[in-house]
Order: sequence, then C-alpha cells, then structure tokens
Amino acid sequence: MISSPKAYKRGAVLPSSNPFQRLAELLEGETPGLDPVVMTIGEPQHAIPDFTAEVLAENIGDFRRYPPINGTPEFRRAVADWLDRRYRLGGTIDADHGVLPLNGSREGLSFGAIAARDQLDKGLDHPVVVLPNPFYQTYAAAAHVADARAVLLDAVPGNNFLPDLDNLDADLLDETVAFYIASPTNPEGYPADIAFWQRLIGLARKHRFYIFADECYSEIYRSDPPPGILEAARAMNTDFSNIIVLNSLSKRSNLAGLRCGFAAGDPVFLRKWAKFRGLAAPQVSLPAQAVAVRAYQDEAHVAENRRLYNEKFEAAERFLGPIMGSVTPEGGFFLWLDVGKWGDGVTVTKRLWRDIGVKVVPGGFLASDQSDGSNPGRDFIRIGLVAPLEQTEVALERMANWFGEQA
Repeated sequence: MISSPKAYKRGAVLPSSNPFQRLAELLEGETPGLDPVVMTIGEPQHAIPDFTAEVLAENIGDFRRYPPINGTPEFRRAVADWLDRRYRLGGTIDADHGVLPLNGSREGLSFGAIAARDQLDKGLDHPVVVLPNPFYQTYAAAAHVADARAVLLDAVPGNNFLPDLDNLDADLLDETVAFYIASPTNPEGYPADIAFWQRLIGLARKHRFYIFADECYSEIYRSDPPPGILEAARAMNTDFSNIIVLNSLSKRSNLAGLRCGFAAGDPVFLRKWAKFRGLAAPQVSLPAQAVAVRAYQDEAHVAENRRLYNEKFEAAERFLGPIMGSVTPEGGFFLWLDVGKWGDGVTVTKRLWRDIGVKVVPGGFLASDQSDGSNPGRDFIRIGLVAPLEQTEVALERMANWFGEQA
C-alpha cells in the first residue's frame, strides 16, 4: 500500500517548489466561469479569541523588551499544563527544559533538522531526513537547509495516509537524523494511533534519529481527539527522548498572525537547541507569549472553532457524499478528494476554475514526483474549508453540480 521509499540526491527537493506559485502559473490567463470562490490556502478565517486584544493591551509595554529565547516561565508552564491535560501525561513534561517557544511551529520545523544533524553527528556528509509524500513544504526546506538527503515515503489510502514503518530499510534508518510526520496528516486529515507512534518511537531509539511530530491540527477534529506522540511515550512508561512535538496557536486558536508556537519533548535535545536558537532564531515577543498563556488555559474558543469546521464538513458530506462517497476525514480542515474518475488533479483544477470559478490546489503540487515519475497526489485535489459557511456552501454546491454533470 505504501511504495518503497526513494532517496533523492541533495537539492532535488527544493524549498522553492511552492505549490501556490505553481497554481498561479497553471491558471494564468484562465478566466473563471463564475464569481471566484477561493478554497486554496489553509488560513483560518474564524474569529480570534475574545481576550486577545485585552491581553495584548495589558502587556503592550513589553514590546520594548528582548524576550528570553527559552520563553517566560508562565509560557512554559501553560504549555506543559495544557499538554498534561490534553494527553494525560501525569505531570511528566519538564516545564523548565522540555518546552521552547517558537515563532510558529514552522520555524521549529524549518531548523529542527539542522539541530538533529549536529547533535547526532553520525559522521555523514549528507544524512537522511525522512518526510511523507505529500508533505508540508517546510519539511523539504528543512532537509535542504540541513544539507541532507530527503527520502519521501508515499502516502496512499489504506493506511491512514501514514508510512508503512515495517517496510523501512534498516541501513536507511541508521543514516537518518530526522523523521518528519504530521498527525492528523496534512493534507489528508487522518491521525496516527498509539501503536503507530510507539512503533516509530522504537525505531527512533534503535537507529538514533529524532522524530519531529507536527501536531498543528491536533485540535481540529470531528469527534475523537487524535492521540499524540507524547501520550504514546507515556503509555510505554518511558521518557520523551528522541521526540520533539510541535504545535501552535495558528489552527487551534485562529492566531496564525501571532506567530507563536512551541516545541516540547526531549529535554536534552531542547536544551542544546535553545543554545543554537539563541544565536540564530528570533525570540517570541513577550505580549505574544502572554496571549498564548491565556489561550492554552481556555478551551471554550477551541470547541467553538471545531464546531464551525465540523459544520462545514457536514455540508461537504451533504453536497459531495452522494457523488463521491464519504469525503470527511477524521481531522484537519481540508478535503482531500480523489478525482481520478474525472481526470488528474491538474486537469480538474483548471476545469473547476474555468467552468465554475472555484479555485482548488492540485494534489500533485503538494507532493513530489518520485524518480519513476509517480506522484501520490496526482489524482487528488485539496480544498480548504476555512471560509465562512455560506461561501463554502456556494463552492461545494457548484462542485457537486459540476462533478455530477461530468459523471
């Protein structure tokens, strides 16, 4: 179900391969058939928490101060307490050394591979960074800046769009310094279970690599909260060695512009990483950290956010389900639609724009072509359900009519 991993020579997966630039080039000169409805970028559009302005105002004077690179004690404690409540960790997170603030999780994902390479020092000119395919493009950037060989594991239906860990070559894993994985998966929206996380933790410790668990969509789910990697480690009665979990307020609290996230887990790794970040990374402003403290202490706005997304997934099921079967993933806010019946993702994207004015992203643009020419996203399109319900329903109804007419 998962194709064999294929290693790319250094530089073959480049951060300049931006799917939205490719989309602009694809649609250049094309005229939308109806008033445009854009369903491409995953930028939250729901309301920010009510308390945001109040907390910023209370802490406005702290914009003149340089923040500590390891964050305020209040920030670290709020994150540790939230992780403890969310994943039932029994107080095992080290709030002093096991939590670091980030300028959004993207910053941590970008530079984590460098720290992993340097801390492990496997003596390789170009160590391996493993990433799923399709993937969040920052993972590829991380491999590139770490001067690493990217190895892509194709994600296909049948395994919750997760890599088959039992098919990984031991020699490959011995050369690996960082393994990037998202749960819920991005863009497909399916979670890793405890067994998957524990299998991956075992491999990381056996072969000496770090897991960068991207859990940014952890709070955007339909009914059951997805298990996290720290929860899996806790269930093993082990510590958090080799585990770095990354999350932020961007999706959970609609605060993408605040640029405030965190890394948590392995305290030895994080202590050393903090020293590197003290030289190379921008700090997170103190007012932003103050907002985060309040946000991680409040679940009411998160539940409302989740309700609004689930309302739109119910609409997607209502419009598209009769044509495509169930389209609702367990998590995230994207539809990942197999449109192979109507053509590949690029063809369908162009026709949806030209015929009905709905802009989506071809799945192949979010994945990389393998050396044999295959691309696991080729027959898919990605649709972001971030717009208000009324606008989302307009797009879904147009698409349902279009797909139905083409059947």
